[in-house]
Amino acid sequence: MTYQQQTRRGFMAVTGAAAAMAALPGEVLGKTRRIAPSDRVNVAVIGAGGMGASNMAKLTSQNIVALADVDFEHVAESFVGDAGQSPERIALKAAYDKAAKFSDYRRMLDRQKDIDAVVIATPDHHHAFAAKAAMERGLHVYVQKPLAYSVREGRLLLDLARKDPKLVTQMGNQGHSGDDGRRVVEMIRGGAIGRVREVHVWTNRPVWPQGEARPEAVEAPASLNWDVWRGPANVDWGYHPDYAHFNWRGWVPFGVGALGDMGAHLIDFPFWALEPGLPTRIETRHSRWGGDTNPWDGKGPDELTSYPLASVTHYQFGNAKGGPLHMTWYDGGLMPPTPAGLPAGTRMDPGGGVLFVGDQGMLMHETYGSNPTLIGEGVAARAAAIPQSLPRIAGGMGGHEMNWIRAIRGEEKISSPFDYAVPLNETMVLGIVALKAEQPIDYDGGAGRITNAPDANRFLDREYRKGWEL
Repeated sequence: MTYQQQTRRGFMAVTGAAAAMAALPGEVLGKTRRIAPSDRVNVAVIGAGGMGASNMAKLTSQNIVALADVDFEHVAESFVGDAGQSPERIALKAAYDKAAKFSDYRRMLDRQKDIDAVVIATPDHHHAFAAKAAMERGLHVYVQKPLAYSVREGRLLLDLARKDPKLVTQMGNQGHSGDDGRRVVEMIRGGAIGRVREVHVWTNRPVWPQGEARPEAVEAPASLNWDVWRGPANVDWGYHPDYAHFNWRGWVPFGVGALGDMGAHLIDFPFWALEPGLPTRIETRHSRWGGDTNPWDGKGPDELTSYPLASVTHYQFGNAKGGPLHMTWYDGGLMPPTPAGLPAGTRMDPGGGVLFVGDQGMLMHETYGSNPTLIGEGVAARAAAIPQSLPRIAGGMGGHEMNWIRAIRGEEKISSPFDYAVPLNETMVLGIVALKAEQPIDYDGGAGRITNAPDANRFLDREYRKGWEL
């Protein structure tokens, strides 16, 4: 059974604690405008500093009509930094100056009537809320990773995308458009290292506060709309610079930790090349949770503050296309052992990478699928004989945003649509579910529920602040 069949059956079959997984969004409210290849797309950006500014810089050939951000003083730093007067910086600043500006993206979506497409580059806890609001208005969406905070959120977005096939959806895992990553997939699928039963994936993240107690609240900067930044998060911790602007990812109400940050770039390639389907068993081992007040009562922690500093997650895929597969995820600087036969002068990148272990050799690559290394006798010769089978994206990783634009205009296929990105994201966040459950979980992907620990099904969803419910 395909993932698509599984999710459709799951929406109809689940009951009880998992019934929230079946909740369907409302009918599409807006109408998607047809855009010709000769037209420019009217783009809005939600979360205009940091990654949003980076995305916008790739889209200045289009009409940047509106920006929404909770702190435009902070955003301005992205446009007047140390990059000098490069053509890209000049074009970015011109687009920024011209665009309408809103402190609340809900108002922007209600009032700015000329938007065709929306880039969402907010903290993790806003992704699904903002994407759903845009899609219900008939707007194409480019959503930064992780696509959604929870399993339920991802499935809601996938269902909404299927309700309006004209919508073009893209997750911001730019390695999916890279030449190296696509070659990795071709070599694995082509049998360069034989049958793969084992994969190791690692990252040096976190590079933000994690494994720490919650700090005391301080006064928020006058330029920051803290109420909107808090958004759907159902906690009232108050502001602290350890949350905003950059450091939110390690705090449980706001982010999905290292797995949410880098899983989309690293798990992407084994998930793509091996087509394992959803995991059937997941277990996470980890260092201590942040803070001293996270009780364990046999049902799970009551209030979680920051994620553990390091963790190892074991995924079993019992329904993988090529047979059972075991994948291990390492974060916090933990890494698998150095493989035997690594070419002289080659080292495992401590920043992150993937190691495929086949029965006829190994393949290792860095983050985003970069710099694939073949390990074992005869592997290079077999790899060289494997033809190119995947299309290449103009600009490679740097062309991920414009691939979205060209797909909106009907010029080419989208690289990482929600049909692919949602099950990838679900695999990632199931590692967080196992982390919160503090025990191995057996997962039925068709029904979208945990079968061996019913209380853990609550971690497939989350509680929302009043007024910000999905």
